[in-house]
Amino acid sequence: MLIRFHPEADKEFHEALVWYSRQRKGLDAEFVMCVDEAVHRISYNPESYPIVHLHLRKAPVRRFPFLIIYESTKTQIHVIAVFHSRRNPSIWRTRV
Repeated sequence: MLIRFHPEADKEFHEALVWYSRQRKGLDAEFVMCVDEAVHRISYNPESYPIVHLHLRKAPVRRFPFLIIYESTKTQIHVIAVFHSRRNPSIWRTRV
């Protein structure tokens, strides 16, 4: 299944990656691994996660306070946001 990231989701991911790299050596690699694992779980069963807004679903990133907000079709997953769970969700809702 094809997985595409919205440009803002890609930006959020990289900003978090930089932040975690400054917190502790190797924490950025752990973050990448956990995000990859979440995306992998989504790709295997995209409809298993709850709808959070209209047709968008959310999946948690284990060990980190992030959510993957996405929409899925039969052929692709479109990641709308890699979103810190304490941020205002209206930010990613404007991307729909």
